[in-house]
Amino acid sequence: MNLAPFLAVPLAAGLSAGLIVLLRPLLQRYALARPNARSSHTVPTPQGGGIAIVGAALIVTMLLAAIAGLGRDGPELPVLALAVLLLAGIGAVDDIRPLPASIRLAIQAGAVAAVVTTAQGRLLPDGLVWLEGPAALVAGLWFVNLVNFMDGLDWMTVAEFVPLTAFLAGLGIVGGYAAEPALVAGALLGGLLGFAPFNRPVARLFMGDVGSLPVGLIVAWLLFRLAAEGGLAAALILPLYPVADATLTLLWRLRRGEAIWQAHRSHFYQVATVNGASVPKVVARVFVLQSALAGIALVTLLWPSWPVTLGGLALAAGLVAGLLRQFAAPRRAAQGDGA
Repeated sequence: MNLAPFLAVPLAAGLSAGLIVLLRPLLQRYALARPNARSSHTVPTPQGGGIAIVGAALIVTMLLAAIAGLGRDGPELPVLALAVLLLAGIGAVDDIRPLPASIRLAIQAGAVAAVVTTAQGRLLPDGLVWLEGPAALVAGLWFVNLVNFMDGLDWMTVAEFVPLTAFLAGLGIVGGYAAEPALVAGALLGGLLGFAPFNRPVARLFMGDVGSLPVGLIVAWLLFRLAAEGGLAAALILPLYPVADATLTLLWRLRRGEAIWQAHRSHFYQVATVNGASVPKVVARVFVLQSALAGIALVTLLWPSWPVTLGGLALAAGLVAGLLRQFAAPRRAAQGDGA
């Protein structure tokens, strides 16, 4: 039994919360998020809580990896850490003074490419290995950005990724997932839990790009490692809600001819609040859905047959589609929400 992910959770949670307490006065002074067209808040609120999440996750990962002797066989963990720090840095700058989209995208692509190049494991057979790198780069780049897009509501990122990281950390504890990514999952889970009390509705602190971009990269790497170990279906199921919400929203905005780089409130979870649903109820439904998806992912890992895999994917897609439909329902159809 691998106890490193279990130990990482309380250590990272305590460190994350402590860093937030120390940094919050500075964030209040220098990193206020003012309401805009995309915002769900109405008053200026400090952002940058992602510094604590990412910092705690990295420190605890490196500490416990050194103690357990993990990550010595290659550059995977050091490269991941450097790429995460790079995205955190560009996110911090963008939180204070927005950067051109081209610069952000180029730096993100470099960080994702470094992680893809050094990640252990392969998904495609030898004849198609040439396609894996470009495909992983595009998928990773999109995932980094969609996590940023989905971080537009109090507790939303917590609701999406606490079940996912808890599942992966738990899987690693019982030996069903490689030790290094399991440790990273536990450390990220702890960082999110330490941040959660400060982000609960109505939030006193936002994550900011300094957190959402590197969190997206870490989770993308965790899912790649899971897929490379034979859990492709589980890796597709676990993040299905944020992937579906962000991707469908992007496609529909493109179809309507909107400038997709501009702030908006078109995501399904945002539409739900516009239609009258309360923030706590929206994020609670996402949390329940993500927990259910973790359960379905577990079934596909325990019984890795084609019928179970296809059934799990279909059930997961149906649950996600059902929630998206609820969120998109007009107010008169959503009055039973109690909001």
